[in-house]
Formats: sequence, C-alpha cells, structure tokens
Amino acid sequence: MTPFWSGWIMSLVTFNLGVTLFLFLWGLRVKIPTLPDGTTGHIWAHGVLRESVRPLPLWWVVISAAMFVIGIGYLVLFPGFGSHQGLLGWTAHGELAADEAATRARLAPLVERHGQMTVEQLADDPVSVAIGQRLFVDNCAACHGASGKGSRLLGAPDLTDRDSLHGGDGEALMTSILDGRRGAMPASGALLGSAGVEQVAQYVLSLSGRSNDPLKAALGKEHFTTCVACHGPDGKGNQALGAPDLTDSVWLYGGSQVQVEKSIRDGRSGEMPAFRGRLSETEAKVIAAWVYRQSNPAGTAR
Repeated sequence: MTPFWSGWIMSLVTFNLGVTLFLFLWGLRVKIPTLPDGTTGHIWAHGVLRESVRPLPLWWVVISAAMFVIGIGYLVLFPGFGSHQGLLGWTAHGELAADEAATRARLAPLVERHGQMTVEQLADDPVSVAIGQRLFVDNCAACHGASGKGSRLLGAPDLTDRDSLHGGDGEALMTSILDGRRGAMPASGALLGSAGVEQVAQYVLSLSGRSNDPLKAALGKEHFTTCVACHGPDGKGNQALGAPDLTDSVWLYGGSQVQVEKSIRDGRSGEMPAFRGRLSETEAKVIAAWVYRQSNPAGTAR
C-alpha cells in the first residue's frame, strides 16, 4: 500500500472513530429542555403522542463503550489501520498459506498412492472417486453438468454413457482433461446443396435405425462418400479424429432430422479446454477415475 492511500485510510478511520466517540460522550452529558411533565413539547396525532426524554439505559452505554474498546483493540492487533501490520503479525495470506500447507500434508499419503495407481484402479476406490466427483463439479460441471450428463446446447458430451469420441479408457480421459480436445465438422451445405443435405441426413438416420425416407437415404448414401474420410465407410466413426459413430443412438447435438441436417449443412465446432495449467496430474487422474466409473459402473466389465 502506498503512503498516500495508507494515510487516506488512517484519516478516514480516525475521523469516523472521533465523530462517533464525540457523539457517544456528548449524548451522555447533553441536557435537553423539557416541560414540567417530562416531555419536550413535540406532539403528534393532535396531542395523543408526546415525545419524552429518558436517560440512556446503562446496558446500552456499557455495550457501546465496549464496542469502542474492541474496535480500537482490533486495529492495534490486526491489519486494518492503513499500512499498520498489527502487533500479532496476522495476515490473510499467511493464514491461507498455513491452511494450504496443512491440507497438503494431510493429502500427501493419498496423493502418493494415487500416483502409483491407474485411472481404472482408482475407479474402484470409493475415496478417490469421491474426491474426483468434487473436483469434477468444481472444474467441469459448467459444461458437462454436475452429474456429467452433458449439454447438447453447448456440444458437451454425456460422460455417463459408454460412447466416447476419443476413447473412454484412462489414458484417453487423461489426455482429454489435461491437453483438451478440439473437434470440427466441416460445413457441406455449399457442396451438397439443400437436396443433398436432406438426402445425406436421411442416410445418416438410417444408419442408426431411425425413421427415414428409403429413396432419399439411398441417394444420400452416394453423397456420403464425402464423409467417409472421418466417419468411415460404414459410419462407425474414428476415435483418433474424434469423429462420432453414426450407427448408435448417441447424438452430441441431437438426433432429429433438423439437427442432423444442420450439422451437415453448417458444420459443428467444439472445444474441450486444456486443464494442465489448472489441475495437477493427480487431480486430473481422480477426475478421470470418477468419469470412468460413471460410464463403467460397478459390475460392468472393464
């Protein structure tokens, strides 16, 4: 804090304490003129209500005086009076550092244990999964939701099913969390035209067994050759590219004809931010363990 601002704060504190102390002492000694009946002569409601004068209650005087003593004592012992550090040497930063050090000391054995286990192994440990859930809510819930169900509006995938764009094993999950992912579906509206977009959409719907127009789907299959580079000739997708499987019932942006046509015509783009600068390897591992557990619940072959 600069000398100017320190002096400014000191002046304000001194002024406020001085004014309030003066009013407090003056209120104990001031004599208010009264009428013989003990009132000031101020009346309301045509004389029904009259203002009387009574000495301040002793309990109020004692409490008020105590507050002045406590307030001045606080400014002497703790920071708050400009750049004065306080006789106790206490600071919020020091308190935080001490708490963080104590927390790290308590977590050290657990962190060391986490470093020796794989994501899949941690997914079977209730304590690790509980920690991962808490960290997931703090860091990932804004897009994926607190329960990991995702958001079609944001293009955030559902993490609780067994479908994964980039792979659902521990290594793939760690890469997604620490390094992020970037996906892009190119727009094909100009290439296919409106009719071609509708036909390809009908073919895509047919791949997952959804209701479709067989004639348009057949025509769309011919246009689908422009999509095989990413989605494969059978529409099974490619996890190396993050291209989704079009033959299942999982849809990142929705599986209606309108949404499928929009994806083909306008393209899609999504990004999973990298958390390497925010999370440690251990923190990312327990988050990955929680995610893995949601898509591979107890009893499911892993």
